Amino acid sequence: MTRFKKFGMIAAPALALVALSGCATQFRGDVARFQQLPAPAGQSFTIVADNPQLAGGLEFAHYADLVGQRLSQTGYVAASDPARADLIVRVAYDVDNGREKVRSTGFGGDPFMYGGGWGMRGRWGRPWGYGYYDPWLFGAGGYNDVSSYTVYTSDLSMKIDRAADNRRLFEGKASAQSLSNKLTYLVPNLIDVMFTDFPGQNGENVKITLPPEKKG
Repeated sequence: MTRFKKFGMIAAPALALVALSGCATQFRGDVARFQQLPAPAGQSFTIVADNPQLAGGLEFAHYADLVGQRLSQTGYVAASDPARADLIVRVAYDVDNGREKVRSTGFGGDPFMYGGGWGMRGRWGRPWGYGYYDPWLFGAGGYNDVSSYTVYTSDLSMKIDRAADNRRLFEGKASAQSLSNKLTYLVPNLIDVMFTDFPGQNGENVKITLPPEKKG
């Protein structure tokens, strides 16, 4: 019985770590898009911060450059003179303070692992039912590994207006939940989510999974 308990104490945390590490291999995001964009035909654009707190910073300039690269790949052209741009692209991004999640694993936390679902019989021939507890087998208090982790929600918004009359042509919001709160990781991935099948269908809300980052 000692060997059985030791195996459980090692295996359960290991499985939990695998589950969490698996979340880091792919980036999953939700994107909602509303658009009436005309087909790209060389229209010029300029990118501005939709949040005044982001304006003028080197950080925003870096992410604005990434957005500009994707727009250029689509068929639009960065304006040489922002004041004469055909389109005004407004971008904002943020990540919250996170919410704590609790994960419980082990024999003390999962009655199915030793419950009536197996049709087994416990010590002295007593049937094992859900919630049955035998301190001789599982030790005082049983085995129940409890761990906590923080989940962060990040989002990126992008709006495109026609400069001539300020008519809104595109509204999009990409959001994701992850174990990271680093904007240097989150924002580039959110931009990739936003521009997957850009500009998308009007009124769509889709889930997008990005492949794992290539190593080397």
